Amino acid sequence: KLKHVRESEVKASIKGLFENCKRSSSHKVSVEMKHWIEGIVLDIIMRIIAGKRYTSQDSSDFQEHATDFFDLFGKFVVSDALPFLRWLDIGGYEKLMKKTAKEFDLVLQGWLDEHKSKRGSSEVKGDEDFMYVMLSLFDDKTKQLPGGDDTDTVIKAICLSLILAASDTTAVTLTWAIALLLNNRDVLEKAQNELDVHVGTNRQVNESDMINLAHLQVVLKETLRLYPAAPLLLPHESIEDCTISGYHVPAGTQLIVNAWKIQRDPGVWEEPCKFLPERFLTKYKDVDLKGQNFEFIPFGSGRRMCPGISFAFQVMPLILASLLHGFDFATPSDAAVDMEEAKSLTYAKATPLEVLLTPRLSASLYD
Repeated sequence: KLKHVRESEVKASIKGLFENCKRSSSHKVSVEMKHWIEGIVLDIIMRIIAGKRYTSQDSSDFQEHATDFFDLFGKFVVSDALPFLRWLDIGGYEKLMKKTAKEFDLVLQGWLDEHKSKRGSSEVKGDEDFMYVMLSLFDDKTKQLPGGDDTDTVIKAICLSLILAASDTTAVTLTWAIALLLNNRDVLEKAQNELDVHVGTNRQVNESDMINLAHLQVVLKETLRLYPAAPLLLPHESIEDCTISGYHVPAGTQLIVNAWKIQRDPGVWEEPCKFLPERFLTKYKDVDLKGQNFEFIPFGSGRRMCPGISFAFQVMPLILASLLHGFDFATPSDAAVDMEEAKSLTYAKATPLEVLLTPRLSASLYD
């Protein structure tokens, strides 16, 4: 149902890149990839959630708040380890967190009030977004929600969680994928050749093409193996006493799974630190990333695995395929990409990924 949103936003962004190339005397454009990808992903998820584009004027503050959120989320807060020092607010992080939360709430409340005022009008019929669906589910205002929260708070919290969870992790993964391809030009060429065979050079990429792009799919799987967006999965708790590798784990222990370590385990993976997408077409072809194979869990596993997995694998292949199909890639001075990792909540690159893009299709196809 939302295929048209994903395709239209990606094609609009690809067209924007081409227009920038046309305006350049060299017919190429330098792009900071993570920032560009974040823009597309936020446009898609915000249209799905709130019927708005991230680049629209009334959503212009959202990225600033999101940047503050991810920065604060990765900070070490002393009172988390020593609760009796909370009153000191060392570093001022709690004050900043409350400020960011209030700013998010103001933006989301504005969207929600707008949705309430437009409900039932002709302009939204047949084009209802997630907020409209949530309002319909909570039509019964007399129903008491668990925890005593009001419906506005629940709707805003769910919408914010979905937007934040989808944007940064998707951009981080695609940035690593492009960096890996630039440092492995043979794999990049193979992916573009696959697109030329299955899509051709007389049209743009569609979502329906993804099923035929086996090489592109394994490039993404290998990227997620080497650089999981969340290297430490969300905390879980053991519900009973157990023993793991000789260690006694009492019931009630908080557990944090190191997906990065598992996915680079030399006891499981051959040449674990090498970028070898073909491994998922041969020896590891039956290893799935949906939580059934515990050696490969970039999205976690079980009932509490990442709820954004479906969104990720609808959006990531489409964006990457559209970029590779529409443009040739190069780095400034043809230098190798620095693969140093940043110290942050998500497994991001330490330095921006600047890429030179040159159109590889006829101009009419970008319209």
